[in-house]
Amino acid sequence: MALPSFSRWLRENSEHYLMIDAHERLAKRYSGTRPPTRPHGIVELFWRRVFAPTYRALPWPLRHRVMRAMPGSHRQTWSPPPEPREPAV
Repeated sequence: MALPSFSRWLRENSEHYLMIDAHERLAKRYSGTRPPTRPHGIVELFWRRVFAPTYRALPWPLRHRVMRAMPGSHRQTWSPPPEPREPAV
């Protein structure tokens, strides 16, 4: 099994912990909703208590520049539309 690249690992972890952060904030906003489990270990504590709040605090232009600088699927551009052809019928 091949190891994922650093950029892929970073993107997957970022998405995962930002989703947990959003879940946590929604649970605080709406009573009766169960929040996610508490962080376990130093790594999860970093992602949830340092990374996610710092990411939310960054202004969008800075976040956008960082994302554009990272290699990955978010840098791929849309393919041009196919050339129009004659109708099939």
